[in-house]
Amino acid sequence: MRKLLIKNGRIYTMAGPDFSGDILIEGSKIAALGEVLDVPEDAEVIDASGCLVLPGMIDAHCHVGIGEEIYRWEGEDFNEMTDPVTPDMRAIDGINPEDEGFRDARLGGVTAVFTGPGSGNVIGGTGVVMKTAGKIVDKMVVRDPAGLKIAFGENPKMVYGEQKKMPMTRMGTAALLRQALVDAQVYRDKLEDGKKDPDKLPERDLGLETLLKVIRKEIPLRAHAHRADDIMTAIRIAREFDVDLVIEHCTEGHKIAEELAELGYPAVVGPLLTNRSKVELKDKSFKTPGVLAKAGVKVAIMTDHSVTPIEQLPLCAAFAHKAGMDKEDALRAITINAAEILGVSDRIGSLEVGKDADLVVWSEHPFQLAARPLYVIIDGKLVCPEAKRAEANDGL
Repeated sequence: MRKLLIKNGRIYTMAGPDFSGDILIEGSKIAALGEVLDVPEDAEVIDASGCLVLPGMIDAHCHVGIGEEIYRWEGEDFNEMTDPVTPDMRAIDGINPEDEGFRDARLGGVTAVFTGPGSGNVIGGTGVVMKTAGKIVDKMVVRDPAGLKIAFGENPKMVYGEQKKMPMTRMGTAALLRQALVDAQVYRDKLEDGKKDPDKLPERDLGLETLLKVIRKEIPLRAHAHRADDIMTAIRIAREFDVDLVIEHCTEGHKIAEELAELGYPAVVGPLLTNRSKVELKDKSFKTPGVLAKAGVKVAIMTDHSVTPIEQLPLCAAFAHKAGMDKEDALRAITINAAEILGVSDRIGSLEVGKDADLVVWSEHPFQLAARPLYVIIDGKLVCPEAKRAEANDGL
């Protein structure tokens, strides 16, 4: 079994106090952490003196792999805009692991992402949590499905309003979502009846099977919602059907921060490092993540790649800190908080014995503009040492 020892680093575990010391990796897992660890005879050693060692960063909302860079329509696979309700779509079937965005993620110290459908539809399909290194998507996946994308506000209105189809209004968006969830409840009841009488079993419906996972709280709804009223509509429907919910974007979340904290729904905030490209972004602010966190909302920060380049995730968190977010909260928003919101904190998001060996050795604190990931390790493998980083930047 391959062994790797990282020595003499300043270690930010995101699970307890920071300390100066060592991390031992055996295979794909973290085997030990301590101030001074013995060096196994067969271990490769990385001297991290003067450097910081952090968990690999996690982008909790992006479209890497499914909305490929460089391409136009050839690599655009995140919106099946032929029907406003497409819960049977699965992001895993549209992700290209050779998308340049995965390389950029590694170069920026981002070792895992939630990637999935866009917001053109009321119900867009399921997304996945995956690592950013690998050749085959199935082997990169950490959790699939990891949530069902739904969308409120301007996007579905624009797409289907132009087609003269429902939804042309916010009321129409909510109505279609409600009906889909009711259909899933009916499907569930028919399946239960079919256990007693096989003749009553309904025909399989892949979309309803996905919605059943939501009804049974196996996966959350991940609600694209910028405006405060759209956020509250998403919450209203989630409470009506007693399902789990993650608020995506949450651009006007600062306006209702206390209410969101009281209701207990997490928020994945962003993209913030971008312009106000539509009306519902008029109150976009880097202050929003900090306001939400101080109110008691569990917050992650996203890039929404390729809206903001994925390698700029730490910069997005740094700007949130500059705008008033506590420094620790900002780090948590791109590590352990993101993992907890995504339901994968048993494997990634912090440096603890038994967890996946996904970590980054930084030249200095990642919120510093000059900070560089010197070593990027995913599943115990060195995927982006300094030499390869320079090589990749040269386009070789």
